[in-house]
Amino acid sequence: MEQKFPLPPFTMETAQEKIQTAEDAWNSCDPERISKAYTPDSEWRNRDQFINGRAEIVTFLTKKWEKELDYKLKKEYWAHTDNRIAVRFEYEYRTAEHKWFRAYGNENWEFDENGLMQKRFASINDLEISAEERRL
Repeated sequence: MEQKFPLPPFTMETAQEKIQTAEDAWNSCDPERISKAYTPDSEWRNRDQFINGRAEIVTFLTKKWEKELDYKLKKEYWAHTDNRIAVRFEYEYRTAEHKWFRAYGNENWEFDENGLMQKRFASINDLEISAEERRL
């Protein structure tokens, strides 16, 4: 069986490790790599979109990074329980028209016993910024 360490139940330390692993993967902008952290039948809510399974994750992320260029993400621990982690995040990107944005949000994650994320619910808001306002 496929496993992604650390496994639940999470401690503060292992929850933070899981968050850092996710941040590193998302900053790679590699949809295939990212999709392998999720169960084959995972469920996402991302803004107003509902995404199910690894194939849809790859399609979604591929389209995302065709529009969101120079993407850089930072995730921060918010809370955790046995198999759940909540994070706060922000990321910055630019469009093909050279407009910069910072996105803020929260994610709730639920993991199976093998450390694969089975549910990801993200609430995200975008703010247009100038290039000089970039922090990441």
